[in-house]
Amino acid sequence: MLFKVAILAALISSVAGHMAMSEPCPRFSPNCANKPPLPAGVSDYDYSIKSPVPYDGPLMKSDIPWPESATTWTAGQPATVKFQPGGAAHGGGHCQFSISYDNGKTAAVVHEVLQHCFFSGASGGNGADIFEYTFPLPATMPSSDNALLIWTWVNAVGNREFYANSATLKIVGGSGNSYTGKQMTIANHAGYETIPEFSGNYATGLQLYTNAPNITITAPGSSGSGYTGEQVASASTNNAQPSAPAAPTSSAPAHDSATMAVPTASATLAAAVPAYHARIAPIPAPPTKCA
Repeated sequence: MLFKVAILAALISSVAGHMAMSEPCPRFSPNCANKPPLPAGVSDYDYSIKSPVPYDGPLMKSDIPWPESATTWTAGQPATVKFQPGGAAHGGGHCQFSISYDNGKTAAVVHEVLQHCFFSGASGGNGADIFEYTFPLPATMPSSDNALLIWTWVNAVGNREFYANSATLKIVGGSGNSYTGKQMTIANHAGYETIPEFSGNYATGLQLYTNAPNITITAPGSSGSGYTGEQVASASTNNAQPSAPAAPTSSAPAHDSATMAVPTASATLAAAVPAYHARIAPIPAPPTKCA
């Protein structure tokens, strides 16, 4: 009987999928009420939008610029990200919300929920408690007609996986030409560090996040014209070793109130995670386009 229950639970989980954004509508999602049109050359939506990123596959579906933004965010004002209900939340884990101006090649964190993403505390369950996060978008965030929000998640329980959704944004009201924040963390993907299953220890893998270097992202045309989808944003990284992370700046990402205190991590990594699609190495490799 217990075996049958376990099989049924597994089947339900596979049908329900995992977690995925609903607002702003992520690229390729078929589940949004108001989804932006597909770009030229793309024939269908992604009906496995809740599935993890393939271990050795591209971190994004395509490097084709999206024709329309999913929503408009105002720098210096609260921004909200919502998630589809009914997905498997795998006991929480580490989430980040990052902004990119070069279609995903480089990304800086604006908010993170470490340890208990989708939950208010430690949980070994699949049913999420939290489906919405609101955080301040930094006032210095450059304005752009074609910025990219990237949500990433490393689950606490289950197979070692990496999840990512991205949504095209229009950002208005920015007072700066660049933004400096922590570089987005990638794990559980070919060529990157593997974060083990937490097994109740929610400090697992935190050193990858707390020791991430700073990165500066700039939106071409941020003084007025905005990113057109054909221009490429510039980025520079602070390649400080994990044992001496870069000093925090006024643009440090916000932490959600559900995030527990982060213990100091020992320097065990070879080097800081390089740009969005570069592999981990003592010297970051040049960034590559999403495929």
